[in-house]
Amino acid sequence: MGNLTVAVLGALNYAECLGKKGTSTDITLYNLKRGEDTVTFIEPTRYPERLAPLFFSASLAKKAVVVVDEVNATLGECLVMLQCANITSGYMVLRNYLPREKIEPLIKGTSLEKYEIISDDSAYLREQLLKQASEQKSMLNASGGTVPVDHAFNVKGVGTVILGVIAKGTINKHDLCKALPTSKTTQIRSIQKHDDEFDQAVEDDRVGLALKNIDVQDVDRGIVLTTDPTVKTAKIIQAQASLVKYWQTPFKAGMVLHIGHWMQFITARIEAITETVDPKKPQLALSLEKELVYNSGDLAIVTYLEGGKLRVAGVLSLP
Repeated sequence: MGNLTVAVLGALNYAECLGKKGTSTDITLYNLKRGEDTVTFIEPTRYPERLAPLFFSASLAKKAVVVVDEVNATLGECLVMLQCANITSGYMVLRNYLPREKIEPLIKGTSLEKYEIISDDSAYLREQLLKQASEQKSMLNASGGTVPVDHAFNVKGVGTVILGVIAKGTINKHDLCKALPTSKTTQIRSIQKHDDEFDQAVEDDRVGLALKNIDVQDVDRGIVLTTDPTVKTAKIIQAQASLVKYWQTPFKAGMVLHIGHWMQFITARIEAITETVDPKKPQLALSLEKELVYNSGDLAIVTYLEGGKLRVAGVLSLP
């Protein structure tokens, strides 16, 4: 059984022609299933008025479908977000008679240059993505598993249920998990993948977990369930940023940013900044509104909501 999670950007509700609509908040999920192979499509419902849904969609995804009706600033911001999220494969769907020559220069020399440029053909996309889902190999790993929560709710007769994609490792039915950054713990009562019951789930699987001994408000979006003792939390971070080449706004002490990692999108203030030889790679000292959950070496996405047409600044190498 293979699962593939795909961000669908550029045209709201385009994913309706790719999968069956599921959970919908500021992001909307659509599901496609054939046999044991599944594709989850995620659209940023509240984008572009809010940047966070675009980040959440990219953070969850391994591939992207970018629907291009015109070349504008919103498209540019989506492409920069995909680069920062390191989503290096996907499709550019051209509409409104837009020629390839309009798109190729935008992605040439970037991590997106291997995206396949196609005309609008939802049947082709479904077949290709189901095929790619079937080629996904289950990455069974005896080490602890980590699940960032994207939705949580109460189910009558079941209790607290969360939805998420396994970021790393393996989880098992009856595992005891920390609910970071809180001090609470919970036990996995059951595991579902696209409505089927399983005893185990691995990296990249999209899961629904029924939980014991924890209230739904304690596992809302941004909480990270983990059995991995190496996962860290911090409210003060010193780390090097790598700003995208298009970024023009100078970083200064006192500037308020947002740091995105897994399903966390946290306000952060620059307390100090140290310039390096490369002006695009400043060293930042940040104080966060709440604790960030991460592994050493992870990359977080740095955004500045007052940035105008481009709000995605770059990435942060977490210590």
